[in-house]
Amino acid sequence: MKTKFAASVLSALLYAQGLLGFAALATVLLKERAHASELVTSGEMPSGPSLLVVR
Repeated sequence: MKTKFAASVLSALLYAQGLLGFAALATVLLKERAHASELVTSGEMPSGPSLLVVR
């Protein structure tokens, strides 16, 4: 009986670790994707003087 309980606990811990690993991987990938799109949008902005003239 104790071995079945220990196996259940171990399975639950391994499952939770897998979920946390997947969440961590998704977080890293989404952060890199957001950072890459931020670089693309900032690269499209003109680097010279602004076209807007304020009087």
